[in-house]
Amino acid sequence: MPLNRTLSMSSLPGLEDWEDEFDLENTVLFEVAWEVANKVGGIYTVLQTKAKVTGDEWGDNYYLVGPYTEQGVRTQVELLEPPTPALKRTLDSMNSKGCKVYFGRWLIEGSPLVVLLDVGASAWALERWKGELWDTCNIGVPWYDREANDAVLFGFLTTWFLGEFLAQSEEKPHVVAHFHEWLAGVGLCLCRARRLPVATIFTTHATLLGRYLCAGAVDFYNNLENFNVDKEAGERQIYHRYCMERAAAHCAHVFTTVSQITAIEAQHLLKRKPDIVTPNGLNVKKFSAMHEFQNLHAQSKARIQEFVRGHFYGHLDFNLDKTLYFFIAGRYEFSNKGADVFLEALARLNYLLRVRPGLQGGEGG
Repeated sequence: MPLNRTLSMSSLPGLEDWEDEFDLENTVLFEVAWEVANKVGGIYTVLQTKAKVTGDEWGDNYYLVGPYTEQGVRTQVELLEPPTPALKRTLDSMNSKGCKVYFGRWLIEGSPLVVLLDVGASAWALERWKGELWDTCNIGVPWYDREANDAVLFGFLTTWFLGEFLAQSEEKPHVVAHFHEWLAGVGLCLCRARRLPVATIFTTHATLLGRYLCAGAVDFYNNLENFNVDKEAGERQIYHRYCMERAAAHCAHVFTTVSQITAIEAQHLLKRKPDIVTPNGLNVKKFSAMHEFQNLHAQSKARIQEFVRGHFYGHLDFNLDKTLYFFIAGRYEFSNKGADVFLEALARLNYLLRVRPGLQGGEGG
């Protein structure tokens, strides 16, 4: 039976009624993402910086679920024995059936517990699982897309893990599973299709199709309502990825994004309005001692000024005390990350410096 609207956000089959003030001690939160102990982009930083706060709130009932990578485990994870009998039985059961599942602590602030799934070790099941994904969700994944195939493996392993954990738990806990981005979305869809008693959340940090459209130099935000999303995704050969993302957004009990502009984007491209916006934040506690922050700022600025003085002085002299510094960072996505705007600003500044030499001395304007 293909996944359909009966498993949409308005439908909660398989979930018992939860009290408004349910027992947090009998509730387990699994946060699922491809970037758990596996740095690819910005989601790694999101997870890393929120882990302590989430851990303080949930205690030992909070687990991150991600992919096993040898490099990540060697440098970022301390492997441990599972702390609860149910979790140990879950890992033992999966490992005895041909999977490789690891448990440990992520060596970041808060030291959260992590479950790591080796997708490569389960490649033997890829074709069967892709067939099941087609039968269940009508999503076909081409053989040549390594990233999408990894997403299928990761999704099925995640669902297997959650189902096994529920089966091995003597006192049935409330389970919340929070999935980040399309790479984790298959697991969410399967949880709903298999009617696991799991409350699901899906967060998109930027829509997949939006990234591609912006990179294609289209007038994106002025044409959001006009895009034929199926056509655009197909032309860019990401239709299967888009389907994973859209299915996860529609199957989630709760759908969230990280900004108002991404919420508008998701509403038009994924065809579901997010239930809530959960903005990214900065952990400023590490700079709570004002004098320490000021000292670090002064030291860093002095180093920057030393570099700038050595690089420019002699052929371009200007007042360092009246100089503002702007930084741009991120993956190489030329227009998505604003590199085009940044370079255009530099070109205009360069022109102004030529036609108005007085600006070099910090004169107004």
